[in-house]
Amino acid sequence: MEWGCGVRELANAIDNLSAEDPSDIPRGLLAEQLIELHWQMARLQAQIARRTYVRAPASDA
Repeated sequence: MEWGCGVRELANAIDNLSAEDPSDIPRGLLAEQLIELHWQMARLQAQIARRTYVRAPASDA
């Protein structure tokens, strides 16, 4: 996934969720949408980490 594409997909997913009334969405569909949003955010965070070379600190073991 390209950097700009990932940001656009995440923004679109957030916009789509915010435009809907959660009480009108079946619980199963709402859960699917929230899971997909979670995975899009995780993929974007991974891209940011790769592009900025952010790594977990080395353990002192």
